[in-house]
Amino acid sequence: MATPHATQALADDFAEPLVGRIVAFLREIGIPVEAAVLDDATFLPGVAVAAGGLRVDPSRLSWPGDLLHEAGHVAVGDPARRDGGVSDDAGEEMAALAWSYAAATHLGLDPSVPFHEGGYRGEGPTLAENFSKGGYVGVPLLAWWGLTLEPHRAKAAGAPGYPHMLAWRRT
Repeated sequence: MATPHATQALADDFAEPLVGRIVAFLREIGIPVEAAVLDDATFLPGVAVAAGGLRVDPSRLSWPGDLLHEAGHVAVGDPARRDGGVSDDAGEEMAALAWSYAAATHLGLDPSVPFHEGGYRGEGPTLAENFSKGGYVGVPLLAWWGLTLEPHRAKAAGAPGYPHMLAWRRT
């Protein structure tokens, strides 16, 4: 049974402005997001990947940027396995990192939103700095899947490169 606090959080849905902004973006690009009471432990507090989308417990969500990372897994996951949850494929993990940075950039957010101090075993700030300086781990996979152009290839083509995205979901 939902606690009164959890019930209120669901009633408010995604009232926190940053969370609401991220959720609106994810829904706009076709990643389903639903408010839910998540009583069980989740890999990241307050968010679970399920059925090709995100289930979010606003009362338990510790870091709004975690929505971008988990949505990155949905977006870059093999479409044939997308409904099965997050893959343990290291390439998809790196691509989800790059995807979350591109999404944050698209939304005009600081890299510390997806790469916060509480994530990545304490390496969030290092990842934020790395991406901010053009160290784009995971981008070759995004490019291979047709989601973006690597910066050096984009320049030669006269087109915008990563973190600009050509598409937000792997098909």
